[in-house]
Amino acid sequence: MIVALIVACEVGFWVLLAAGLAVRYLLRWRRTSVALLLCEPLLELVLFVVTAVDLKNGAQPGWEHGLAALYIGFTVAYGPYTIRWLDGHAAHRLTGAPKPVGPPRHGLARARHEGRLWLRTVIAAAVASALLQAAIRYVGDGDTSSLRAFQWAALRALVIHGLIALTYLIWPKKRPATAAARPEEDRTLTRR
Repeated sequence: MIVALIVACEVGFWVLLAAGLAVRYLLRWRRTSVALLLCEPLLELVLFVVTAVDLKNGAQPGWEHGLAALYIGFTVAYGPYTIRWLDGHAAHRLTGAPKPVGPPRHGLARARHEGRLWLRTVIAAAVASALLQAAIRYVGDGDTSSLRAFQWAALRALVIHGLIALTYLIWPKKRPATAAARPEEDRTLTRR
């Protein structure tokens, strides 16, 4: 039941997002759009409550409870970022707004971008770990090994993402020489 609810929350997230953006840009109903987008955190709240009730009713803590905590943590950390990203692209496609600026590709600007994404992963891991710890305390003396395994999974994801983000700082990607030389070539061609 928990897995089906996680899938339903994910589908609901995208349906509410698509409906909110369609209402905002196609019908120009900004307040209705905001109301639809504000309903998205309710999905995670429902998932949290159902998971807690499932544990309260004596369900053995399993991988589905751990997955629910990771899903909630990920959605809390990356949900607003995803909404802003898609909002910019929808505005560009549906109203002719300027194309959103993508993430930087080179140098320290890219390293800062990757660092900010890693901080979102820190938030996701912290929320998931806190929910898992609360579930472990709630269950008490029962078998909580699967919940602890998901805490370690959140920590592993945090460390791996941190190492990847660190590589952008240690070995920043250099701007290609041909791309840097082209503006000079263009200027010399226009002078002739």
